[in-house]
Amino acid sequence: MSRPTDWNPSLWKDCFEELLDQELDHGDEWTLGFNYRQTDEVSMEDRKRGWKVGKQCAYGGFRCGRCSNTWWSAKVTLVFRYRLRKTAEKGTVIMRPFGQSCRSCHDDQDVFYMAGFSDDVVDRTLLQLFKKIRKNCYGEEQDGSDVPVCDIVRKTKPHKKELCEACQQGICCLEE
Repeated sequence: MSRPTDWNPSLWKDCFEELLDQELDHGDEWTLGFNYRQTDEVSMEDRKRGWKVGKQCAYGGFRCGRCSNTWWSAKVTLVFRYRLRKTAEKGTVIMRPFGQSCRSCHDDQDVFYMAGFSDDVVDRTLLQLFKKIRKNCYGEEQDGSDVPVCDIVRKTKPHKKELCEACQQGICCLEE
């Protein structure tokens, strides 16, 4: 297995732009941004303004910035907040990846490292997101088939809640 790559927001933006015309061909302009403090909660005020939220689990690799330990996880939580402003013909997606602490030097459990993802995992994750956007923003019927984010079963060490940022905030995808 190859070494994990570092968190790369431009990979997500580039893949988002590449898939956009194929997947959201409604004439609206969509953008992807990042907010590293976002949660999976949407206030009533935000709901009135059209915001929706979804989360996904993805397979990613981590590298500790302190001891250089690397590890893989099939339980990387990603939260997407999105809305379409039909009057402006603009859609916005705000993404937050959740991190994990290192098992080897986890004495400082407030330090979370962001995962790196393969192009394939990013594409599959965004295809799932676009499917939700088509359903929730454009009212398109769904065929019920999900695009698997990870179609290969990979063995990773057991998920340790004390090392997972999303678990500590009560929103880990493992809890679904």
